[in-house]
Amino acid sequence: MPATASIPADEVAALKADSFGRIALMRGDDGLFVRRDLGHVPGWLRLPAWWLARREARALRQVDGMAAVPQLLRWDGRRLDRSYMDGAAMYQRPPHGDLVYFRRARRLLQGLHRRGLVHNDLAKEANWLVLADGTPGVIDFQLAVRGHPRSRWMRLLAREDLRHLLKHKRTYCPQSLTPVERRVLKRHSWLRDAWFATGKPVYRFVTRRLLKWEDNEGQGPKP
Repeated sequence: MPATASIPADEVAALKADSFGRIALMRGDDGLFVRRDLGHVPGWLRLPAWWLARREARALRQVDGMAAVPQLLRWDGRRLDRSYMDGAAMYQRPPHGDLVYFRRARRLLQGLHRRGLVHNDLAKEANWLVLADGTPGVIDFQLAVRGHPRSRWMRLLAREDLRHLLKHKRTYCPQSLTPVERRVLKRHSWLRDAWFATGKPVYRFVTRRLLKWEDNEGQGPKP
């Protein structure tokens, strides 16, 4: 999908604002959609904000037509518009004891991975939706990685996606964890260990000290 100019629309509600842009629910001629606007990003963060938004646009193109994920509507270098998904974040509508939800969530992950995409940020409950019909959805593909689904690197990242899903299942549906899933949770990859030893301290310094994010998951202050 080529870059196209953003369309006129009215803001319905602000959803989130942080150092990398402002996200709002919009209403256009075709109905509701979600817009990430980089217009108010500080000058020193414009390049990384643009890079993350472009990364999300490319990831959404990778899953074009797939259910339970946003569809890219347009990306013009400043505004990214994606389809609206009617639901609530997992922490807002917890799927307590809902084994069907987690079975469908696993199939959703498998669908992403078969298309050569790993989400890479599923530890955040805010990135998991419980849709209006109770089924799972996934949003926020800024850190997604594309590649051949059978490559060693993509298989490793896909396993981390799964581990993050199983952590949520352990929180909300612990009685349904299988012995295999418990073993997956216990086996930490070298990638996870390297992140906690090196990347995580840097991430916390940047997000908490430099960007002044208020929470420990990098979601930013509420708008």
